[in-house]
Amino acid sequence: MDLEHLRDQLSAIDRQILELVAERQRLSGDIGALKRATGQPTRDFGREKQVLDRARALAGSLGVSPTLAEALLSLLIRSSLANQEQARVRAEGQGSGKPALVIGGSGKMGRWFTEFLQSQGFNVTVADPAGPVPGFRHVADWRDTTDEFAVTVVSAPIPLTGHILRDLGARQRRGLIFDIGSLKTPFIPELKALCSRGLHVTSVHPMFGPDTELLSGRHVLFLDVGCPEATSEAAQLFASTMAAQIRMQIEEHDRLIAYVLGLSHALNIAFFTALAESGETVPKLAHISSTTFDAQLQIAGRVAEDNPYLYFAIQAENPFGLAVLDELRKAVTRIADVVRTGDEAGFVRLMEQGRSYLASRR
Repeated sequence: MDLEHLRDQLSAIDRQILELVAERQRLSGDIGALKRATGQPTRDFGREKQVLDRARALAGSLGVSPTLAEALLSLLIRSSLANQEQARVRAEGQGSGKPALVIGGSGKMGRWFTEFLQSQGFNVTVADPAGPVPGFRHVADWRDTTDEFAVTVVSAPIPLTGHILRDLGARQRRGLIFDIGSLKTPFIPELKALCSRGLHVTSVHPMFGPDTELLSGRHVLFLDVGCPEATSEAAQLFASTMAAQIRMQIEEHDRLIAYVLGLSHALNIAFFTALAESGETVPKLAHISSTTFDAQLQIAGRVAEDNPYLYFAIQAENPFGLAVLDELRKAVTRIADVVRTGDEAGFVRLMEQGRSYLASRR
């Protein structure tokens, strides 16, 4: 038996695996439809545990790594859930052909909302000078549109969002209006002014990126600016998803985001900046890397590929941002001090403090 023959056998098995995956996806779709018809939730954690436990046990009896089996089944479950969630959004969507406008819809998150609203049955118009999104009506300037939209999403750079909100208010636009900015302080006055003038306005922050397909385990923040009915209507757009809906005061948003986004971004920027200026090459470091280094390198790589102008705005436009960066600088200085002075007990205290703090999340 030669090598090519063995490879042909592997290719045939690969095809069988993919055919079985397709069959599994079809059955998963049928299950999702039945869940919707009977009012059951999309996700069943108990059932998932049964599937994974059974996969591990079966893998062991077949001489296959249980870890591999669990990873494979977890991936298939996640794919099935994403398909079921998207089908539920389409089936239970709020659109019914109503018009929606996404200002900045050619950007990454703007495009996500464009497709999300379309999946709910909205007739979506993209307003963006950067150009059209294939398959959607497009205008370069939203001010050239008529006042016809049931939903208007402002997905613009942070420095421009306040200007757009003011213009929306000046034109007394009807329908639900909300921004999806990563910061809120720069335009809280504009949001509240619109509300006081009787516009149906709120603020939303999706805590996920534009490549997200499954919203299970993801958070969407809803920030009331004085118009609770608008906040409830915005939340209703996500009612058919598995996203965790978090309501909070808009005034506390940026203080918390300074840690959730600002600190995590800064850590990764500092990490790849130190590496880039070290003179060592990534391939050389990766060749001898540890599990921790690999994980950190992967996260840092995603940060490095993202929009630097957005990341700068998240740091510079947040009034709480510098205080958090100062805390990071002090923490790094403390670590350097205990190492420089050989203070093992101090180093252990830092580790134990962190262990105790992080244990509280469980």
